[in-house]
Amino acid sequence: MSDTHDPLTALEALREEARLGGGQQRIDRQHEKDKLTARERLDILLDDDSFEEIGMFVRHQATDFGLDERRPYGDGVVTGYGTIDGRLVYVFSQDFTVFGGSLGQAHAEKIVKIMELAMENGAPLIGLNDSGGARIQEGVVSLGGYADIFHLNTMASGVIPQISAVMGPCAGGAVYSPAITDFVYMVQGSSYMFVTGPHVVKTVTQEEVTSEDLGGALTHASKSGVSHVTAQNDVDCLLRIRELLQYIPQNCEDPPPRVAAPDADPDPDDTLNTIVPENPNKPYDMREVVNRVVDPDSFYEIHADYAANILVGFAHIGGRSVGIVANQPAVLAGVLDIDSSLKGARFVRFCDAFNIPLVVFEDVPGFLPGTEQEWRGIIKHGAKLLYAFAEATVPKMTVITRKAYGGAYDVMNSKHIGGDLNFAWPMAEIAVMGPKGAVEIIYRKQLAEADDPEAKKDEFIDYYREKFANPYIAAERGYVDDVIAPEQTREKLIRGLEMLKNKVVNNPRKKHGNIPL
Repeated sequence: MSDTHDPLTALEALREEARLGGGQQRIDRQHEKDKLTARERLDILLDDDSFEEIGMFVRHQATDFGLDERRPYGDGVVTGYGTIDGRLVYVFSQDFTVFGGSLGQAHAEKIVKIMELAMENGAPLIGLNDSGGARIQEGVVSLGGYADIFHLNTMASGVIPQISAVMGPCAGGAVYSPAITDFVYMVQGSSYMFVTGPHVVKTVTQEEVTSEDLGGALTHASKSGVSHVTAQNDVDCLLRIRELLQYIPQNCEDPPPRVAAPDADPDPDDTLNTIVPENPNKPYDMREVVNRVVDPDSFYEIHADYAANILVGFAHIGGRSVGIVANQPAVLAGVLDIDSSLKGARFVRFCDAFNIPLVVFEDVPGFLPGTEQEWRGIIKHGAKLLYAFAEATVPKMTVITRKAYGGAYDVMNSKHIGGDLNFAWPMAEIAVMGPKGAVEIIYRKQLAEADDPEAKKDEFIDYYREKFANPYIAAERGYVDDVIAPEQTREKLIRGLEMLKNKVVNNPRKKHGNIPL
């Protein structure tokens, strides 16, 4: 039997054809755009030699518009499973060299199969998106394929972690699958997301806008909040996804992974004792507080460029994975507004779904006032963050570093909505509002009658600060469990995480709550 008729030789020839996707010319074009191919991306994302492909020989069955003469193996998406640091993950990687990565029926069926396997086996799903959208030549079956994927994304939500990397164009129906998933990564300069592209925008609204300004990585990272992490290039994106897996579990029933705690826990960091300025109106960077409390170099920030007045991200404390939510007094004084409430609520709900304890650093003067915020719905959007913290059943700890004013005090994981351990630093101010505003309301009449209103106001402010703007009234009531030196924070949190590790809360039985969307 000649080699041309040898089944093993024929098999390898078919495999090689499938690996080439749309051919070497299109692969070269992908490289010219500083983009990796679908398979090269999987080589970086997954552990060496761990990828097992499923569906290599799948081909579409469409015949219209000349498709019967173009039936590449794989149909524009590489699907399968592998490992990241030894942990099972399921993956799909769209191949832009085949039909521009467009989604047809066979393409969708391959993704659906991988999603079902991920759910049945309780492992994360990672999608590498690089697609022009629905395959027009296949008509409504392409739309049906997208809807099948959306439905499974929704069913998998809160069951397994779902991570999307947008590594090329992502338009129309293609944007909704990533939007349902837990985290969206985008690559600066090469990835785009929009419901309608610049040409349609110009036709309908007469607006002139580039793809980058309309739906580029920086736009979605800073303005819309659709993207959670911005990467410099394909390799950076894939390595950062690998890093994320160090903090999150396989599924909703597993605990988050533990890493080795620092060999020798550092001595208490006494620089924390002076990090908060004496002037209550002076800002400081809450990132410095977080980085001094968590394990060294372990803070993995999410949504870094969006709603910068609140910080969210993962970290390790004593080797345990935690979710960090922290007001940022260096931006808008750390005030809560619509965007920061949405950012915080989404992150809190992810952590609660996947058993990741929450650690809150609080320095919040209240909610942002103004007609723009009120008319856009700060009431219902702020309530999302309140709802998320109140609903969460994971261990929840709060450290009040300075201001905790008004309704924002309640919202930021107060004892009243289920905080397990609530600490305050000695300089904390827990009150309905700041001393100046409170005095102007409480002593309005006395100030109006005073010979020297400003001197009298200063006198009243000093009295109010002594009476209310400290943590001890709250501690007397049990609303704060302990007032601690800032340098004790890390030790208190480590011990608290150990104490709370077996926490169980049974919320009232219901189909699901009705979060104020």
